[in-house]
Amino acid sequence: TTLLYTIKFEGRMVYFQNPENALKRAKEFIEVNKKTDALETLHEVLRMRRHRQYQHDLHEPIITLYLQLCVELKKGHAAKEGLYQYKILTQNTDINSLEKIIRRFVQTAEDRAEEASKEAKSTRESIADVEDLDMIHTPENLMLATVSGEDSQDRADRTVLTPWVKFLWEVYRHVLDILKNNNKVEKLYQDMAQLAFTFCIKYERKTEFRKLSDSVRNHLNLIIKHSHQANSINLNDPVSLQLHLDTRLYQLDCAITISLWQEAIKTINDIHSLMQLSKKKPKPQALANYYKKQALVFSKANNRLFEACALMKHYQLVFDQKKTATDQEKQMLASGVLMATLAIPLPSSMSENEKYLDLQNSTKDKNMTLAAYLDLQHAPTRETLIADIVKHGIPGKVYPELQPLFKLLEVDFQPLKLCGKVDTMLKEVEALYTDLKCYTDDVRRVAVLRLMRQLAQVYDKISISKVVSLIPYIEPLELELLIIEPAKTLDLQLRIDHATQTFIFGSTIQYQREETTSGPTVQQMPSEMFRNQLVSLYGALNKSVELISPNMKQEVKDEARHEAISTYMKSAKRDQLAMVKRKEMIENRKEYYENLNTEKERAELQEREKTRREAEKAETKRRDEEEKRRTEERSAREEKHKDKLLKMEKVKKLMEQLGEKPFEGLTEEELLSMEEEDLLARGIEHMSKEKDDLKQKMKQVEKRVDYYTRAQRLVEIPIMKEEWQRTQEEDKVWWEKKETERIEMAIKKREYDISTRKRLLRMRDDKEVFVQSIMSNKEKMFQEEVMRFEEELEEIRQERKEAKKLEILKTLTEKRNKDRIAKEAEAKKREREEEMRKFKEEKMKSDLEAEEAAQKQRERMRAIEEKMAQKERAEESRPREGWGREGERREGGERREERRDGGERRDGGERRDGGERRDGGERR
Repeated sequence: TTLLYTIKFEGRMVYFQNPENALKRAKEFIEVNKKTDALETLHEVLRMRRHRQYQHDLHEPIITLYLQLCVELKKGHAAKEGLYQYKILTQNTDINSLEKIIRRFVQTAEDRAEEASKEAKSTRESIADVEDLDMIHTPENLMLATVSGEDSQDRADRTVLTPWVKFLWEVYRHVLDILKNNNKVEKLYQDMAQLAFTFCIKYERKTEFRKLSDSVRNHLNLIIKHSHQANSINLNDPVSLQLHLDTRLYQLDCAITISLWQEAIKTINDIHSLMQLSKKKPKPQALANYYKKQALVFSKANNRLFEACALMKHYQLVFDQKKTATDQEKQMLASGVLMATLAIPLPSSMSENEKYLDLQNSTKDKNMTLAAYLDLQHAPTRETLIADIVKHGIPGKVYPELQPLFKLLEVDFQPLKLCGKVDTMLKEVEALYTDLKCYTDDVRRVAVLRLMRQLAQVYDKISISKVVSLIPYIEPLELELLIIEPAKTLDLQLRIDHATQTFIFGSTIQYQREETTSGPTVQQMPSEMFRNQLVSLYGALNKSVELISPNMKQEVKDEARHEAISTYMKSAKRDQLAMVKRKEMIENRKEYYENLNTEKERAELQEREKTRREAEKAETKRRDEEEKRRTEERSAREEKHKDKLLKMEKVKKLMEQLGEKPFEGLTEEELLSMEEEDLLARGIEHMSKEKDDLKQKMKQVEKRVDYYTRAQRLVEIPIMKEEWQRTQEEDKVWWEKKETERIEMAIKKREYDISTRKRLLRMRDDKEVFVQSIMSNKEKMFQEEVMRFEEELEEIRQERKEAKKLEILKTLTEKRNKDRIAKEAEAKKREREEEMRKFKEEKMKSDLEAEEAAQKQRERMRAIEEKMAQKERAEESRPREGWGREGERREGGERREERRDGGERRDGGERRDGGERRDGGERR
């Protein structure tokens, strides 16, 4: 029985199981077909914090069984939760285990989806009817299903295949969400993303492809936003960036395969952004594939201009980097570039004012964005592409059938033969090169517009039927539709007169553009010549003035220069001060705006931080409430489960005692609802009934066996006797036959052995001679080997003796050196001790001499003090004579003598004694 443990977990009572018993319990649930209970048991073990210490042999079987149950029950969200908990366990300890588990999980889901596809005998078209796997049963589909019929195949697809495809989609989405922005599983993330794109291709899931692309794009934004976090991916690493580029290129291939052209454009934008982050360019092979796919996307968008640019980039890359490219491959690429360039529609010319007005035009912004995708600084034009292909010599490297085409359209002026020759060449190209067939219609339209421009330079008026006869592949109505737009935008100076069925070329000066278009020309249009009359008149008048007064122009220039200098000198200081003041004002304004922006950013940052804290607080509160609710539900469920287990244990004990037959036909709920006494009475009643039935059956069986055995023996006795006699006769015949054969074989073998012995006796002497020669040679070789061994042994012994002698000599030498070094050290030690002893004796002698000198000095001072004391006593005992000034003088003289005596005492008394002590006494 599985043991249940109860602990107080975060202030509440939680029942949980240790991992070993949980795994065993889950297997028991699986055996009785209770997979949901097994899944809940394993889920509780994975999410418990007590079991966060990773053990490979324990946790890997648990997560393997857990994911297997998730696949069988199609529980995608439960699998995500389990993988998230296992990621926390293994992220810093065993990341290879996480990778192995995820790959196995995804492979299992793919296998089950494939089996479901085979079981339903489905095709990709049937599953493609479901628009969104996240919402299979839409209200519209339910309403249609009630009023429309469906066959068994449709029902099988909906009930068998669609759930597994939906589950596989959830698996890919959850796995990518778990592995995002983690440098330890970066390669696994890219592999899973490519597998998810392959899934979308296999089952033609366009909606899921869009969602997957958005998810991968959001994950990349998270990498850029949270690059400072631990274990985050560093896009500055070339390896990481190359992995992302490879995934995006595969995504682009899949988008093109599934015909999602908007997603292809978004993917191209992502690839361009990644290339901008990289410090070095990607591999030439990847870059060439990128340009090739770009050209295909632009082709589907019917944007011939940027398609030609992409093909040109691809051609340059292959020509410069691919050294193994064959001439045939280069010729094919050059032909594609030439045809795409010639197929670009003739652009509308714009005046300078229109150019300035078009700066904010969305079309120009879009062209600049597309040019950035191709690593171009400016938006390309048809003229720049024509110049590039001429610069690289592409017209001479194309197929021989295409080489005259460029000259016809861009160089030669042949309005009467242009379209006929172009049509002939293009028909030949369509027959030989099917990959260029997509450009032929566009080239024919370009040829028509080029023809009309050339006719406008030669004719003032021409009939429509004449023009149609010059163009063999167009009808009059189609021609009119083709040229009406260029005529409206004044790219063609043309008007259509339906009354006379003619084209009238030329326009007035008011409606003529200032620019001229590219292409072959022989002369200007009349409107262009009329517009340039004023310019010609101005030039002629200037030349006339220079001829009449050649110095007048220089004088005007000098006068203007002097006037400018005088004007500058008058206002130089004022202008300089104004410039300085303006500079200061600009600096102040710049500082003001910088401070304003700083304050604004600070306020926004504070607001964002406040919003984030409030969101975190709300999220924490929601999680706590959700955790509390889950805990209460889990506690109730566990209590109910516990009661159920106790009742089931009692039922099992009764079933072990009474058997399972008394309870057959009862469901689990009925068993749990019955009392123990009722179950026991039911079992006893069944046992007594079985006992009576068994007795009755045994009596009948006993009679039947007795009668059958008697009848069987009566019938088989004569048959057995006959069989025994027949067997005896057959055995005797068989033995006689075998004995005769044995005797014949023995005789033949004896004769063969005798003949063989006679034949071999003739070779006995030769054999003995041969054996003797071999033995003598072997003996000789053995003796030689023995002698050689003895010689080698003697040499080795001598070498060992020499080595032993050298070793003994070396040992003796080392011993003598050690003894000599020890003696020298001992002698040095004795010398140091002798020097120390002499130093101590000298120091003691000097100390004694200093002490004797100090004693003598003290005695001398003592004698001087005694003499001074006697003299003072004699002075005091002498009588004082007279008063007044003489007495004062005498007294003053005595005082001076006393001071003098005191000075002598200071000079030769104790202080001198102290000085002598400092010189040679104890203080020294």
